[in-house]
This record gives sequence, C-alpha cells and structure tokens, in this order.
Amino acid sequence: MSLMDLINKKSLLPSESEALQGRAEEVEVPDEHFLKGTPIKGPYPEGLDQAVFGMGCFWGVEKKFWLLDGVYTTAVGYSGGFTKNPTYREVCTGMTGHNEVVLVVFDPNKTSYEVLLKTFWEDHDPTQGMQQGNDVGTQYRSGAYVFNQEQKSAATDSLTSYQQNLNKSGFGVITTEIEPVGPFYFAEHYHQQYLAKNPDGYCGVDGTGIEFN
Repeated sequence: MSLMDLINKKSLLPSESEALQGRAEEVEVPDEHFLKGTPIKGPYPEGLDQAVFGMGCFWGVEKKFWLLDGVYTTAVGYSGGFTKNPTYREVCTGMTGHNEVVLVVFDPNKTSYEVLLKTFWEDHDPTQGMQQGNDVGTQYRSGAYVFNQEQKSAATDSLTSYQQNLNKSGFGVITTEIEPVGPFYFAEHYHQQYLAKNPDGYCGVDGTGIEFN
C-alpha cells in the first residue's frame, strides 16, 4: 500500500462491522489532574457541567481548556466511534471510528458552555475535514459532542455564526460534526495533561486567526 493509499484509508470512517472489537477492561488513569489536583474520572462535585470537544491532537487541545477560568478538570480520551476501551495504537489505525477528544468539566456559575465554544472555534481550523494541520486521519476531525438539547442548540447556532465570519475571510465550509455524546473512553495515563508534563512537547493545534463573536 502506498503512502497516499494509507492516508486516504485513514481519512475514511469505518462501519461498525469493520471496526476493531476492543475489550471490556478500562485503561488506568491517574486519580488527580496533574496541575489542578482535581479528580480526572470523578466523582465530580454537584452542580458542574461537562463538555466534549475534538479539535485535533488532544495534547494541545486539553491545554487550551485547562487554562480557562471556571474549568474544574480536564481529561483526554476517545469518543465518537465503535471500539470499546480502545488503545491509542488502535485509534491511530483509523479502525475504531473514534476521535481524539477532550472532556471539560466546568462550573456554570463561573463560566459557560458558550465561552468553551469560543475557545473551540478559535483554537483550531474547523474546515479541514479528517485532519488538523499535518495530522491526518479520522481521529483528528472537528467535533462537538453534546450532552443535552441546550448544548446542541448553542453549538449549532455558534457554527452558523462562525461560518459567516469565516466566509468573509475566504475560508471553506465548516466540517465540524455536532453529535450526541457517546461513551467517553479515557486515554492512557501518559496522555493525560501531556503538555504540562512535557512543556516542549508537540502541539499541532492552531486556529484560523478569525475571531468568534
């Protein structure tokens, strides 16, 4: 198989019957956030809300959100596909259907889902389809995975608004998928808060330079 054939294959989502089966065992993750000292897997305090976003390589994406005021904890993982409890190697094959995503647990009294959406739109290029910069494959697609109708409406309205801003600057059509959140599988421990542990590590996430307003 040529390099181009491999790239094209990784840009196609598998069907459920084609996807890797996975396993029953969950991966182990640290109890606490490396920077915040808050629980990664929960239980979380009452009154907090959750959001899940895919914006490319999850190392850089997670840092975008843990820096925001009102964010209680963050974690990287896999969602949007079929394979149960996938490994990073499996996700990289393109045969799980999963996206690299970030779970954001936030206090709605200190910030809002709309503030998170602003970071989501401004800090990646949502027009690139199955890639983000030099990272190519279905695991790098743009996605907002919603927990309720309020999040769905906010995400959909913000997409329409941001598309208008992008149009003015000559960008293409937004390819972001807005879907109900499915199972979230935590990524392996070494991926959690990766850029806090490796400050000079790779971050392939970059925005268009177009503000969301």
